[in-house]
Amino acid sequence: MAGKTSNKSAEAAKPTLLAGGNPQIAKGYGDAPVQAYIAAMPGWKSDVGRRLDALITRTVPGVNKAVKWNSPFYGIEGPEGQGSWFLSYHCFTKYIKVAFFRGTSLRPVPPGQSKQKEVRYLDIHEDDQLDEAQFADWVKQASLLPGERM
Repeated sequence: MAGKTSNKSAEAAKPTLLAGGNPQIAKGYGDAPVQAYIAAMPGWKSDVGRRLDALITRTVPGVNKAVKWNSPFYGIEGPEGQGSWFLSYHCFTKYIKVAFFRGTSLRPVPPGQSKQKEVRYLDIHEDDQLDEAQFADWVKQASLLPGERM
């Protein structure tokens, strides 16, 4: 079986990239699965993922993190240990899509519309200049709103 490996750690080190280049990361809670997702983001997206994670963590100390449906989620602790999520992001071929689950309540409202009533998106392309102050403000506002239970 030349060229084929059954080494589980080698497989874990190189997650599969799904359609659009989104990393396939097992569902998990805490910082470790989110960092694994960020490390697996292809090309320039990994640097942006690190920036997003740092901004969110700095803006909302003690933020809860998880990977669900191959996307990092950020939230606050709810009653009885239930997580309440306010933001997620996902890799697509040419951009990263940040979802604010109560985005229509943010001011100013993030630019990307959704088919879901309250969700708004921010798409980040390779050459975009992320307005970190605006992003942090949205994160702070989002963290203070009722989150989504998922």
